[in-house]
Amino acid sequence: MAIKIRKIESRDEARWRVLWDGYCRFYERDLSEPITAHTWARIMEFASPVHAIVADDASAGVVGICNYILHDNTWTLTPVCYLEDLFVDHQCRAVGVGKQLIDWLVAEMKQQGWSRLYWNTKENNYRARGLYDKYTPHSGFLRYVINNSAA
Repeated sequence: MAIKIRKIESRDEARWRVLWDGYCRFYERDLSEPITAHTWARIMEFASPVHAIVADDASAGVVGICNYILHDNTWTLTPVCYLEDLFVDHQCRAVGVGKQLIDWLVAEMKQQGWSRLYWNTKENNYRARGLYDKYTPHSGFLRYVINNSAA
């Protein structure tokens, strides 16, 4: 595979939606069309902190997506990057596409001077954790979530 990692473009919307749907199904999330449309609009909005990159194969097209958020925090002087969503087409797994997406973010972190890059995954997502553990051990933190049922 001849993969190029690049910033997402408006022409990628249809393929992004297919991969986004696969990602949401994996995490057992049934997101409405308004949420998907809003997420895409934020990715396309220059001033938004929500960004995305894609893994573009010369023959197959976009085979992977990575949505990330840049934000300030209270412990650093420069922004941090939260890798929120990473998904690779099932046909292209285990050939390094996910690694290339993360490597692009690591390089961008260094180039832009972000303080850190971080992400979460399910404890039982062993395949992804096999890749993630090559970058750094998990932080040991547990995640607690309170959802607003009115939103």
